[in-house]
Amino acid sequence: MTSDSDIRARLRALRDELTELSQKSADSRKPVTLDQQSVGRLSRMDAIQVQAMARAAEERRASEIVRIDAALKRLEGGTYGVCLRCEEEIEPGRLDFDATATLCASCAREAA
Repeated sequence: MTSDSDIRARLRALRDELTELSQKSADSRKPVTLDQQSVGRLSRMDAIQVQAMARAAEERRASEIVRIDAALKRLEGGTYGVCLRCEEEIEPGRLDFDATATLCASCAREAA
């Protein structure tokens, strides 16, 4: 079984990695200029599409950071690894795969 300190370190490392990716991709989420002289129409459309994909990726990263922070709070509160629906223990293999899991496998299947 993985210790609380190992889980905490894993979650914090993942959060740090996501935060770093967010900072590195900040430029790709900036507004696209509409100056016809500097960029052609198709290039501008490509830039807008890249910007939209970067914003969607940022939303996914932000959502994952929220899940990580919630898992860290559960860890501190002593409820980490307990299913939020049935209050049974979440399978260790499930937590190894997704350290932010909030539901046991049975409840996750029912929720899907």
